[in-house]
Amino acid sequence: MDIFEKCSGFTTAREAMAAGLYPYFIPLTESEGSEAVFRGHRLIMCGSNNYLGLTTDPRVRQAAIDAIQRFGTSCTGSRFLNGTLELHERLEHELAEWVGKPAALVFSTGMQSNLGTISALVGRYDTVVLDKDDHASIVDGARLGWGETKRFRHNDLEDLERVLAGIPAKHGRMVVVDGLYSMGGDIVPLPEVAQACRRHGARLMVDDAHALGVLGGGRGTAAHFGITDQVDLVMSTFSKSLASLGGFIAGDETVIHYIKHHARSLIFSASISPANAAAALAALGIMREEPERVQRLAQIADRMRAGYRQLGFNIGNSTTPIIPIIIGDDTKVLLFWKALFENGIFVNPVVSPAVPAGMQLMRTSYMATHTDAQMERVLEVFAKVGRELGIIK
Repeated sequence: MDIFEKCSGFTTAREAMAAGLYPYFIPLTESEGSEAVFRGHRLIMCGSNNYLGLTTDPRVRQAAIDAIQRFGTSCTGSRFLNGTLELHERLEHELAEWVGKPAALVFSTGMQSNLGTISALVGRYDTVVLDKDDHASIVDGARLGWGETKRFRHNDLEDLERVLAGIPAKHGRMVVVDGLYSMGGDIVPLPEVAQACRRHGARLMVDDAHALGVLGGGRGTAAHFGITDQVDLVMSTFSKSLASLGGFIAGDETVIHYIKHHARSLIFSASISPANAAAALAALGIMREEPERVQRLAQIADRMRAGYRQLGFNIGNSTTPIIPIIIGDDTKVLLFWKALFENGIFVNPVVSPAVPAGMQLMRTSYMATHTDAQMERVLEVFAKVGRELGIIK
């Protein structure tokens, strides 16, 4: 059998393209934070993870420019060899301080942060326990480790207890959860998860990719619940609230030191560029100095959730700026997406198997820089399209 045979047999995307319902890999001409342009068509951006709206902030842009002027465009090597700058170490220090941990380690992407951390720590006689809605990077990090992977039903504490109780006593164990789930917009019940970990001698890692800059005054999920000391490892990415590209893991110094010398995705990847490091550092500084941005984001999220519910949309259990519009049918989701796009609203359609059948949805997300007028327009278009497609009355 030719290994490429599966490629010619993959026709799903081409069929959607032919029907004019292909919503992915859209090449934007411009992206200005809360708005974007596609072939001259201006859209309100409700599909970005730029939660604090800092990707276009002049201070973040200038920090990146200054770093290029001083260091050039690339480090041309891994952190392990010639790719570590004082800038990286300063960023690590400030990130650790921000999330309340002694040390941090910067990776080239958020994906690599999870791949490297989990695979480095979970050895042959260890078990890693994942929520079934955990991000793909967590799942892949577990696969790369030599240990066993077990999963529990989403945010189901009884099922977590069952799984932890079934792990052999000789196994080391670690639970990894998202702090804020990227599709449902719901928050992990972290205090209860932490209690379960203590009862069963498990370490706890929280992926705060979507929670940093959103929860806990911007410090993340553990800070949101006031239990930073009960979480062993905090991971996050730079590609959302920190307006850059990269990722990090934070925890006790001895653990971070071990990961630094065992994480293959760190050792065998080039380090993040000086511009990316400087942009993340500048964004972190703004987050610290302007707490009103996080507050504004929460106000917008409250308004949009209330607006969608009032219109009759099903938004699930969201309590954050990630608000799913649950439709439950692949074709209707794609038709909804196209109509929104043609009416000037950019959102992200999510169809099966990315979500279970019956949970197909339109993922919307919001920024601190969205205006009241933009939000009013978004609700107006959603109401119009929702009624035309019979999703709401």
